[in-house]
Amino acid sequence: MNSIRKINHVILGAMILMGSSTIAQEQDSVQEAPRKPTMRLKVDGIAAVIGDYVILDSDIEKTLIDLRNQGASPEDVTRCSLLGKLMEDRMYAHQAVQDSLLVSDDEVNATSDRQIQQLIQQVGSMEKVLEFYKKETIEDFRLELYEINKLQMLSQKMQQKIVGEIEVTPEEVRQFFNRIPEDERPVFGAELEISQIVKIPETPEAEKQKVIDKLRQIKADCEDNDASFSVKAILYSQDPGSKSKGGFYSMSRETPFVKEFKDVAFSLQEGEISEPFETTFGYHIIYIEKIRGQELDLRHILIQPEIPQSEIDKARAELDSIRRQIQEGKYTFADAALNFSDEKETKFDGGLLRNPINFDSKFELTKMDPTLYNQVRNLKDNEISQPILEPDPRGGPPKFKILKVTNRFDEHEADFARDYLKIQDLALKEKQFKAIKEWMAEKIEDTYVSVGAANRSCDFSNDWVKEQ
Repeated sequence: MNSIRKINHVILGAMILMGSSTIAQEQDSVQEAPRKPTMRLKVDGIAAVIGDYVILDSDIEKTLIDLRNQGASPEDVTRCSLLGKLMEDRMYAHQAVQDSLLVSDDEVNATSDRQIQQLIQQVGSMEKVLEFYKKETIEDFRLELYEINKLQMLSQKMQQKIVGEIEVTPEEVRQFFNRIPEDERPVFGAELEISQIVKIPETPEAEKQKVIDKLRQIKADCEDNDASFSVKAILYSQDPGSKSKGGFYSMSRETPFVKEFKDVAFSLQEGEISEPFETTFGYHIIYIEKIRGQELDLRHILIQPEIPQSEIDKARAELDSIRRQIQEGKYTFADAALNFSDEKETKFDGGLLRNPINFDSKFELTKMDPTLYNQVRNLKDNEISQPILEPDPRGGPPKFKILKVTNRFDEHEADFARDYLKIQDLALKEKQFKAIKEWMAEKIEDTYVSVGAANRSCDFSNDWVKEQ
């Protein structure tokens, strides 16, 4: 099971962001095969067919090259293990279509756009991206990325349907733990509990009003003078995720946008522009381009009020004062967090941070976010960091914080009471894995599957090779 997870992780990274530009050719191969069957088979053999999907030999070979160029070892990703993973993905996607678990073109394109923006940020320009992936035009690159993302999104929807409602009871967790031989119980690495106190520089009301007035002016220009909302978004929006595409997003009620944004978006009619409204990211206006049932095509403009340097200096000074009072014994760190921290998510828990992976209070050193690790790695027991200025990765206002390591836990063998949340997660993963295996075995029996003769000797984790 661990080796399968490792393969999945490495392959997903290659296919989505760093990735293979080759595994999305199944539609081309299906279309071309009737026209040039003999030439196609000679040049590029068919490794496997899963329902309506074709996997070519070149898909495997070129993806292997991409993965190994990224550091994957031959032991982790062999030709057979990779083919098995590609067949699994296509089985999920095939069954998703059968079960009407569809993804819209807008969803796929939005994902592709985000990935392209990330790649441009990494290498510097679209020209360098095309050069890296050996593509002549951005249209060619977008088309291939579209096919990769569509297949992955269908696959993910199907997997989520299979395991989405699976839960484990406390008794199942206990039984899972007791089944593990004592000499095989997992060892959990050294961990930390970390608390923080946050101060967010205040935005003056005058700066907020400037932004509101600007957004109202843009709204009026679009409504009264037929100005292009898309052009206005390109010119003025401060949302890095949508600015380059005219503020465009496609969303449903399940899309992970903040509540205030979704509430406004779903209150508007097609063609309507909202009044300016505030979220944690700043001030927005939304234009509804199209309503498609429970989905919206919209454009929006985000503008953030300027925070004067005087307010930034004030927030730092306040944290300095709080830090000093804790060191002098006037407050405990937890009391100071409750009384002074601006972060609602942590202040009522003594400033205690929660691990975003499992919401536990412990952070395993080898799995910590690198930025957080670098901020706390040199802190001694009872030491409080100097104020740290931290930009909001989601685009909201920056904040200052002070950090303290409130508990340290050495590397240790799993203990049921102490590590219950981690053991619960392992038990859930095992139950989900069994459900996936049972589902896959059933669908292999019910779906057209053909594995090329050269690949039938592979030791697949699933029974892909049916009796002839």
